Amino acid sequence: MEYKRIGRFMGAVVCAGALISCSHAPRTEVYADGLQRSFPEAQETASEGILSFLEATEANNIELHSFMLLRHGKVISEAWWYPYKATTRQVMHSVSKTFTATAVGFAVDEKLLATDDKVISFFPDALPDTVSPFLQEMRIRDLLTMAAGFERTVEFTTDNPDWVKAFLAIPVVEQPGSRFVYNSYATYMLSAIIQKVTGRTVQDYLTPRLLEPLGITDVQWEKDGNGITVGGWGMRIKTSDMAKLGQFYLNRGKWNGEQLLSEAWIAEASSPHIFQQPDRTAEENAGDFFAQGYGYQVWMCPDGAYRADGANAQLVVVLPAKDAVIVTTSHTSQAGKLMELMWTHLLPRMYDKPISDDANGRAELSGKLSSLQLPSPFASSQDTTYPRNTTRAYQLEPNGQGFRSASFRFDKNGDCLLTLAGETASCDLFFGQERWNNGETEKAGAYYLVKRRNPAGMAPFAVSGFSAWTQTEQLSLRLLYLNDSQHETYVCDFKGDRITITCTNNVTGDVVVLRGSSDHSDDLTALTTALSVLAIGLLDD
Repeated sequence: MEYKRIGRFMGAVVCAGALISCSHAPRTEVYADGLQRSFPEAQETASEGILSFLEATEANNIELHSFMLLRHGKVISEAWWYPYKATTRQVMHSVSKTFTATAVGFAVDEKLLATDDKVISFFPDALPDTVSPFLQEMRIRDLLTMAAGFERTVEFTTDNPDWVKAFLAIPVVEQPGSRFVYNSYATYMLSAIIQKVTGRTVQDYLTPRLLEPLGITDVQWEKDGNGITVGGWGMRIKTSDMAKLGQFYLNRGKWNGEQLLSEAWIAEASSPHIFQQPDRTAEENAGDFFAQGYGYQVWMCPDGAYRADGANAQLVVVLPAKDAVIVTTSHTSQAGKLMELMWTHLLPRMYDKPISDDANGRAELSGKLSSLQLPSPFASSQDTTYPRNTTRAYQLEPNGQGFRSASFRFDKNGDCLLTLAGETASCDLFFGQERWNNGETEKAGAYYLVKRRNPAGMAPFAVSGFSAWTQTEQLSLRLLYLNDSQHETYVCDFKGDRITITCTNNVTGDVVVLRGSSDHSDDLTALTTALSVLAIGLLDD
């Protein structure tokens, strides 16, 4: 499993913030992603508000990976926190649901199905022996609104050979459409229905209707074991692609002057059909971004706004009253707080009339955007002189991971190539010395330890490696999976001719310990030499 080195540190990608001129005349540029760019004040938005929003996210320890703000159809501010870049595809988690619901909208427009169609009508061969009255009544609209009639959220795994059959076997304990119970497999069923009536996966069905017209390319989307797109999660796209989805909804289904999806469907999908907390008062729900109502796989927000919402704050916030779209990718449990900061800092600075130019404010914002990167994951020891131009090789004791040897190749800068070799394959992982270094690997990360997730067809995986000597003879390595926002940590303790590598991840929290010792046999020397030659070739790419 080869890890390819791509490049050294580069500053955060900043586009709209750099479009600064001395005049206040509106300026528009079109970038390779097809989106128009302008600058904040030209679109009645204060740069100061954007800057205060970014500073507030930092003050609240919210880890953003990218941010994009569109006003009047133009990108006016955007940034990526290195090692994330404009070209990085990130997992959308439940933002995927909104794409699946959009596919349902196209199918409704094409009269392939209707939202009142009964779910069981599409799968006569997958029904349980006894079909309950509530199951008989379950409609497509009940799947769209997370009101299938289940008592609680369900979970399947890749060990289950037939998710459609498993879904239909779940007891439907109450009237479908009566109560909101969030369920990603309801969206999976929508995907399965689309595939049933069109003969295509959701992704293939959307490609000529939505993805190609909007210029959304290089899409990845997980499938189950039967080749059905999972629908409710697992889509990987770029930040600009998320922005296009939001702008498409803000345009009420129109793109570049062409009505791709009916305005009636957009209006229906973005209206509340059910409420998450119907027993609470309006005052109790007022400050809760997760209790404003739910449409067709979109969440309602205050002030007539709505959003596509994925775990860890993957957000596409559509603001019709402001003619704006806000996009974030992130890894944080504070999605509610993040949206609160949007409403506090961004919305009040979006005006409905021309505003004065603020060249100083735009320059300050541009400076902020150009310096963004993720914080260092480790504090480096000041007493350590790290090795250069050397290799340390170890024979590992038997372990459950199947690794037989570990080799550390340090180049002239102290950057480290870690090679973990097994019986039939090896894994090469490159780590920058106290900096992120981007690359890719065939090794699936901790994201796929969740058993419903399927890595088939998803490799190679974009990664970034960071290393630091955290103690004398202790090397800490962080491998960040950029597509999935998950990471693995390897703490390597060198003691004489012994090595202990403690491996953890931020998904399951499992701990794996690899132990070994230096082996100076001829066979290992030959292996080390071969690995060093390979490493030199990789480092010189």
